[in-house]
This record gives sequence, C-alpha cells and structure tokens, in this order.
Amino acid sequence: MPALRLSDRVAQQLLELIQTTQLQSGDKLPTERALAEQLGVSRTALREAIQKLASRGVLESRVGAGTFVGSHVPLWHEQAVAPLQDLLRDDPQYRYDVLEARQALELSTAWYAAQRATDKDRDRIRRCFDDMLHHQQARDAASAARSDAQFHLAIAEASHNAVLVQLMGSLFELVLGTVAQNRRLMFVHDDPSTLEHLTLQHQNLMQAIVDGEPEQARDAIGRHLSYVHEKLSESDADAARRKRLDRFSSSAAFFS
Repeated sequence: MPALRLSDRVAQQLLELIQTTQLQSGDKLPTERALAEQLGVSRTALREAIQKLASRGVLESRVGAGTFVGSHVPLWHEQAVAPLQDLLRDDPQYRYDVLEARQALELSTAWYAAQRATDKDRDRIRRCFDDMLHHQQARDAASAARSDAQFHLAIAEASHNAVLVQLMGSLFELVLGTVAQNRRLMFVHDDPSTLEHLTLQHQNLMQAIVDGEPEQARDAIGRHLSYVHEKLSESDADAARRKRLDRFSSSAAFFS
C-alpha cells in the first residue's frame, strides 16, 4: 500500500488524541499552536489535518471561536478495522486473513452461544437463518450475504461475552464485504451443490446452538469456515488457470 501523506498521518494522530483524552462532542480543542507543539508537526500540516477531519464530521471549525469536536468521532474498534477495508479493496487475497480471524473468533462465539443462548437469542438466530434462505431462493445475492453475516453476528451476541460481541460487531461491515465476495466467487459456476452444502452447514450450526451442544457447535463452525476456505482456493486456482490459458491463446494468435 502507498505510504500515507503527511496530512493523513497528522489527522490520524489528532483523531487518536481526541479518543485517548475522551473529548466529547462539543468540546473545544487546544489552540493550533498548542496542538502543533503537542503532536510535533507544523501548523500547516495541522490545518490540513483539521480540514480532513472536519469534512468527515469529526471536527467543527468555528470562525473566531476555534475548533470543536464534532458528532462523528469513530469508536476505537471502528478505527482499527478501517485500514483493513483498504487492504481488502487493494488485494482481495486478504480475505483469507479475514477467514482465519473469523475462525479464531467464531469457534469461541459458537461454543459460548450453545451454553448461554436465551430463548430470545435462539429466536433471533432462527430468524436470520430463515431470512437467508428466503433471499437465496429469491436469488437476491446482496440480501443473502447480509443475512448470512447477521446470522453469524446473532450467534456472537448469544455468546454474552461483551468483548467477543464488540470485536465481531466492529468487523460487521468487513465480514459483510468478504461474505458477499466469497459467495460471488464460490457460485461463479452456479453450482447448486455449493449452496446446498452452505445451507446445511448453517443449519447444523444453528441446531447445535439451539440444542445447547457446545462441542457440536464448535465443530460445525469449524467445518463451515474450512469449507469456505476450500471453495475459495478452488475458485482462485480455476481463475489462475483461465488467466494462463487466455495469455497462451493471445500468444498463439500473435504468432499464427
């Protein structure tokens, strides 16, 4: 990835300062001179950073009054995930890192959900599963991907572990993006067996949680994510073969 520009780095420093000092919406920032000295940057770079944050609603500049905290300061975990979205956009291979991270988290959330889920939790998991089936049958890929991600998040919430819920929640948009991408890649040949396998895996996971079987729930999510990894690898290998064939065909046409 290209290096961040100076103004972007200063904007990041300034945002971290706001978060760590727990400034609230409407609070006034120190003067430009004081901030520049505190951050060790020029006042020109600081002004550019303030403009960037103001355009995002993080800061608000008032003529003659100073700079104030706006109403859109991202939470620390949202800020931590933001760079990952850029990585995934620039290099889709990072989706395998997301899968590994999901496995590390979801083996735990499924385990705890099977032990701690309330009737309300179980009902929500069932609703997410039913929504996913509905959108799949309607061939609405975007809505099916969102329901798929919400199904996994409902399980995380059923774990009743505040840290795991926060981590999964902060990854929601990231997970949603990779779920949608994964589904597109896995269904590139429109093979109905792939969708049948995924549906059965989700159903087995749901049933293990509903039945209060933590070992089965952990095994079910492990098998599910391993299957997704396997199908993505196959899709990538197939795409690479087609690319090599295209290059060969082009070369053959050139020399014929």
